[in-house]
Amino acid sequence: MAPAGFLPRRWALWVVVGVVLVTAVVWMATGKETPSSDHAAATAPKPALTISVISPQSADWPRLLAANGNVVAWQEAVIGAEISNYRLTAVLVNVGDRVAKGQVLARIADDNVAADLAQSTAAVAEAEANAAEAKFNAERARQLRAAGFYSPQQTQQSLTNEQTALARLNAARARKQTDDLRMAQTQVRAPDAGIISSRTATVGSLSQPGQELFRLIRGGRLEWRAEVTAGELANLRPGMTAALATPGGGTVQGRLRMLGPTVDPATRNALVYVDLPESTLNSGLRSGTYTRGQFQLGNAPALTLPQTAVVLRDGFAYVFKLAENDKVAQTKVTIGRRLGERIEIVAGLDADSRVVASGTGFLADGDSVRVVTAAQ
Repeated sequence: MAPAGFLPRRWALWVVVGVVLVTAVVWMATGKETPSSDHAAATAPKPALTISVISPQSADWPRLLAANGNVVAWQEAVIGAEISNYRLTAVLVNVGDRVAKGQVLARIADDNVAADLAQSTAAVAEAEANAAEAKFNAERARQLRAAGFYSPQQTQQSLTNEQTALARLNAARARKQTDDLRMAQTQVRAPDAGIISSRTATVGSLSQPGQELFRLIRGGRLEWRAEVTAGELANLRPGMTAALATPGGGTVQGRLRMLGPTVDPATRNALVYVDLPESTLNSGLRSGTYTRGQFQLGNAPALTLPQTAVVLRDGFAYVFKLAENDKVAQTKVTIGRRLGERIEIVAGLDADSRVVASGTGFLADGDSVRVVTAAQ
């Protein structure tokens, strides 16, 4: 017979052994599967980004030729005084004023000229009276000579006096005409309609022939003198449209008027002349402004993508093509024209290629992605 207390200890031992065996069985059943599933999860590639894919689109885009150049006056007239050593008494216009042809810009003191004009006017009146008297005497001498009352010498003397009086009248009229011209020159007038671009005239200064008083932009017309290479010159024709960038961010439309006849041997560039509309001054462009513009050469087909599909790295352009197993391949492309939010792909991509539409800056070559459908 077992001693007292032995039986409960025996049962407790069997309970402990049973718990240990059950634990071992459970560990063997679950512990062997856990490492393999964790390894599979670790080795499975995770998508780097959820992306949408698109294909390039074909479009008929304008061909543009970019150029730089100065905006200058179409023609600039230099206006000066034609009479010398007289003081300016009034200056009537300032820089920026729009003037009409013949408008008075400045006045010069005319006291002395007026006195000379009055004297020459009186001289003309005297000469006209003498000429009229001489003509009457000559006509009378002709009549009396025909009647036999005048000798040939008397008749000839009357005729000579007539011609002398007429010559003196013509000389007096010429002097008066000179004084009339000098009087007109005391008013400096605009030779054509336009805009005053410069003014050096000041009240009280002495006028001198050839001295510049004003500069006038004829007709208010400006032109753009753009520089293009000799090769680009062959693509341009008079009448083509050019769009110039303005300081305010807008554009001004001009028309190509003339191609320069020569090429600079130092720069290998030629000048082309583009007429600008009268509204150019309102856009902020002024004579002397250096600006950029584009000539429209016509239309040409283009393979295009949104700009968001193209990424610039290290000075080159790339797109990400969708490859097998939902991975992307970084592909180098050559870009060309831009129009709005789209860009032309010149080389490196086929029309049936599928590329990432946006978010390309977050991708690297070989990344796995999750693809969703995108609108073109």
